[in-house]
Amino acid sequence: MKKRTKLFTLLTLLLIGPVMYSQQNVDRLFKDFINEKGVIHVGVGKIVMSFAGLFTDMMGVNGVEVYSFEDCHQSVKDKLNKAIATLKDANYETLVSVNEEKEHTKILVKTDGEVIRELIVMTSGDEPALVRIKGKINPSDIEKVIKDNK
Repeated sequence: MKKRTKLFTLLTLLLIGPVMYSQQNVDRLFKDFINEKGVIHVGVGKIVMSFAGLFTDMMGVNGVEVYSFEDCHQSVKDKLNKAIATLKDANYETLVSVNEEKEHTKILVKTDGEVIRELIVMTSGDEPALVRIKGKINPSDIEKVIKDNK
């Protein structure tokens, strides 16, 4: 009986392992694509954001990362589209998910109480992109920006 239980456990682990490995989390998604050929990565850190805050209302944002895949080979775009489709991260919740013909946009948020700590925008399709905004963002500030820019 013990052999059968061990065999069943081993078989289960072998079947679940590839599925678990194929799922992405947000940090791994960004790390996997930063060095891909043709990816344009722009990051604005805390120091620059605090300096910019002197001239604008930055809503508590202290860092922004943007990944553009416009100049990438199609295989890199396909890899990103697959990674976005398999993304599973319990630390983030979906704020918005929009499906259009060949494009899918998803906005994820990581919260700490009532404050948004990270906002992730992922677009898959022919022109995929990743955007990560970090800080201490009040949801009412986001609502105000959306309302002001309609």
